[in-house]
Amino acid sequence: MSATVTMERIAEVSPRSKARMAGVLYLLSVLTVTFTELFVHGRLNIAGGLIAISGMVGVTLLVYNLFKPTNGSLSLLAAFFGLVGLTFEALRWQPRGMNIAIVFAGFYCILIGYLIFRSAFLPRFLGVLMVFAGLGWITYLSPRLVNYLSPYNLAASFLAEVSVFLWLLVMGVNVQRWNEQASAAAVRAPLPHTW
Repeated sequence: MSATVTMERIAEVSPRSKARMAGVLYLLSVLTVTFTELFVHGRLNIAGGLIAISGMVGVTLLVYNLFKPTNGSLSLLAAFFGLVGLTFEALRWQPRGMNIAIVFAGFYCILIGYLIFRSAFLPRFLGVLMVFAGLGWITYLSPRLVNYLSPYNLAASFLAEVSVFLWLLVMGVNVQRWNEQASAAAVRAPLPHTW
C-alpha cells in the first residue's frame, strides 16, 4: 500500500476517530517499549522497539492529518520532526552520546502544542502541556543539563505528553469545531491553476 493511499484513507476517517486511534496507538507504543525495556533482551528487545516505533509513525500521520486544518504547513513540519526523530530512534543513532531522537521529539511536541493551542477543537491547556513536554525533551541537547535535571525533566515531559494522548483517547476532539476549522482552511486554500 502506497503512502498516498494510506493518507487518503486517514483523511476519510472522522476527526474524533483519528484522535482516538492516535491515543490508542500512542498508548500501545508506550506499553510495548516499556515492556521490552524492562523484561526483554537481545533481538526481541530490538523487535519490540521497532514495533513501538511503527506505532508512533501511525500516531504522527494521524496527528498530522488531525491538525492540518489548523495550519497545514506547521502540521507538516511537526510530522517531519516526528518522523526524522523516529528514524534516528529506529537506527539507534546517538552521535557523541546525545539522544538526537528525543530532541526531534521535543521539537515535534512544541509544534503540536502550538497547534493544539491554536486549534478550536481541543482545550488550550493541552497545548501548554505538550509544549512543556517538548521543552523537557529538548534539554537532551545538553548532556550536562539533562544530568542536572534528571529524572524530573523525563518524568514531567512524559506525564505531560501522556496526558494529551489520554485526552485524545478518552475525549477525542470537538467534531463540530474541527469541521468549522477544516471548512475555513479549505476557503483559505489557494485555487489550483487552470491552463
